[in-house]
Amino acid sequence: MAKYLFQKTAVTALALCYVIAQVPALAQNSILTLNAAIEQAQARAPAVAGALASVRAADASVQVARARPNPSLGIEAENVLGSGRYARFSGGDETFSISVPIDLGGKREARTQVAEAERDAAAVGVSTSRADLTLKVTQAFIGVVANQHRLELAKTSLELAERAAKVARERVSAGKASPIDQQRAEVMRINAQVKADRAARAVGTASSTLARLLGNPALATISAPWFDETVGTPGALPDGRPLGLVAADADISAAQARVTAARRARVPDVTLSVGARRFGDSHDRAAVLSLSVPLPIFNNGSGELARAHAELDRAEATRATVLLDTEQGMVEAQSDVANALAAAEAAGPALAAAGEAARIARIGYAAGKFSQLDLIEAERALTESREASIDALAALHEARARLARLKGSTASLYKD
Repeated sequence: MAKYLFQKTAVTALALCYVIAQVPALAQNSILTLNAAIEQAQARAPAVAGALASVRAADASVQVARARPNPSLGIEAENVLGSGRYARFSGGDETFSISVPIDLGGKREARTQVAEAERDAAAVGVSTSRADLTLKVTQAFIGVVANQHRLELAKTSLELAERAAKVARERVSAGKASPIDQQRAEVMRINAQVKADRAARAVGTASSTLARLLGNPALATISAPWFDETVGTPGALPDGRPLGLVAADADISAAQARVTAARRARVPDVTLSVGARRFGDSHDRAAVLSLSVPLPIFNNGSGELARAHAELDRAEATRATVLLDTEQGMVEAQSDVANALAAAEAAGPALAAAGEAARIARIGYAAGKFSQLDLIEAERALTESREASIDALAALHEARARLARLKGSTASLYKD
């Protein structure tokens, strides 16, 4: 038995070393709240940085769309490199001109509207990235806190199992119980040890997940006083429309702007040229004026306009789908919050009753009034009640986080 206990102790030590190796050292005298975790993650998240870069690119596109077409400088030489007096350049005619394209039909304004609409869509993308990251960090934070509670529960169960095994050995030694009671108590202690080791590894995995989201190799001590609360009021959620609908509306606005731009692009532009010509024979000079207009014979822009209309139809259909999904998701999220809240509130009285039953069973078993099976059943009911309470609280907070994401929240769900 001593050899077996030594092996179990060694296994436990190795498991704790694994956890320490996987989880960075906690910063001393440093407290990490949910709000601080979200702010830290948003400041370092590649997804948010990419969305912000898209906004900057869209701003540059707006500047490009507002710019007028560049003029062209033209130089022409006629009657040169021929024969006789036109053998070189001395007898040729030279023309210097400047050509200016002129947008007609409001093309520049239409291009600007398209670029501005795309910039608005990119800005919605930033809010969406932040909201998605907020949900991920919140879920990871809840996972760490819940697993820490499970680890504490597992440690408590292990201590109780060790006490029960000690009592069983004493009762067997005194001839008050059968040796099978001692073996049964030892099995409970071993199972409690395995469960504690598994809970420690779960804490390490959850902490590593949160650390990766924060981009910080050293996690601080987690502070979540709101985890055990069921009646606490979450932080204020946004009253505006869900981000999915906002993004869909932005896509529709951009598609409408492209339709307008495609329609105005069918109006031909003109190019105005002004220049001066020097005649080689007489060295006289004269002005040169020209006006050119493209003929929309082979491409009159109808294809681009049809494509723009099709993209608008697609954007409107997508918005209708997003609206249905959002409404359904909102109903389901609110239902999940209500169900999780009911389960968390019901877990409190059940846990109190199970705790009192276990306390009475321990006292009665030590006094020889209850059987070991009665004690085992009471301890099992208490452990299951505690686990159910932790699971219910975690489910409640995650359901609230999902509802906040549907409403477009990018801030902490709770006030730290």
